[in-house]
Amino acid sequence: MAKQDKETYDSYEKDVYDNPPAGPMGVHRGARSAASRAMPYVIVIIVALLAGLLFWSIYSGEINNLKMPWSSQESSTTSSAEKSKSGESKSKSQSDSASGNKTDASNADSPTDSQQNDQNADQNAEQTDNATAQQAVNTGTEVRVVNATNITGYAQSKADVLTQAGYTSVSASNPTGNVPSQTVVWYQNETDKATAENVAQTLGISNVQQSDGLVTPIVVVLLD
Repeated sequence: MAKQDKETYDSYEKDVYDNPPAGPMGVHRGARSAASRAMPYVIVIIVALLAGLLFWSIYSGEINNLKMPWSSQESSTTSSAEKSKSGESKSKSQSDSASGNKTDASNADSPTDSQQNDQNADQNAEQTDNATAQQAVNTGTEVRVVNATNITGYAQSKADVLTQAGYTSVSASNPTGNVPSQTVVWYQNETDKATAENVAQTLGISNVQQSDGLVTPIVVVLLD
């Protein structure tokens, strides 16, 4: 019978189990430190405290008063923007108010265009009337004063009044033909109207009429 060789550890092929890592493994691990064993309990306590604090903040309403760093910055930015906007609005209001007061003062001191135009029109009309009256009244126009009363020398006295007023061609006479029913100043042409009105005003006569067929440009008929 053949002799069998004795099998030993070295007779087998090497595998991964032949080089185990150093130190204890599996159930044979070494003892952990006190800090590593206490860490889970510490984490549980911290989480419980945070949860309790959150619940209390929500229940009491204090959570609304919590200010985060970014919320403080946003509030500051918003407040600055609101203050800047308020300052701009206030400055604009003051500027508008000052401009309005200045405009009102300017309008109060200066007359309106319509009032100024009316004043200019009145002044121009008055100047035109005065210039027309001065140019139209001709004291060299021949004036005849007729005495239709029973007062002797009445026509001559009125003629003297006109002469003293500056008229240079005045004559007194007695009536010939029909006479009017009241004292009147007649004028022949439209160009003599202003002179006739001036004669009537000088003698205190209110009745001035245009009449055709006059011998002289202006005739004054005096009645009782």
